[in-house]
Amino acid sequence: MSGTAPPPVVRVVRDPRDLEACRAVRKEVFVREQGVPEDLEYDGRDGDALQVLATAPDGTPLGTGRLLYGPGAADVTGGDGRVGALGRLAVLASARGAGVGAALVRAIEEAARAAGLGAVDLHAQTHALRFYERLGYEAYGDEFFDAGIPHRSMRRAL
Repeated sequence: MSGTAPPPVVRVVRDPRDLEACRAVRKEVFVREQGVPEDLEYDGRDGDALQVLATAPDGTPLGTGRLLYGPGAADVTGGDGRVGALGRLAVLASARGAGVGAALVRAIEEAARAAGLGAVDLHAQTHALRFYERLGYEAYGDEFFDAGIPHRSMRRAL
């Protein structure tokens, strides 16, 4: 996609076909590109998550992400019920650099606000820290490994 491509269409997933599109994007990005084992990627929490899907105007899937909050997010948020956990943010290689990731993050933040949350936490792969910093997130804590990939915790107050 070029910088002149139309903006992505981002929506909360409500249709099972959209959920399958989210899974397909995650499989391409995390399992195929990054080598994350499928049993780690598909952690059984998708049913409890609010998921978003970004598509091209013609409906072609481009990226996805999810928001967990409440007890299902405790491992990311430290159990703080006022904080949501942004995760599984994935953008297909062909769509990177076109604003898809930022649009997904903003849609997840809007969903978090609508749920009454005051902040969003995430576990960022260290190569993506600057991306999240540009969106207002601040890193905290030490680097850690998840699925063999270095990460840092980050938070943004809403």
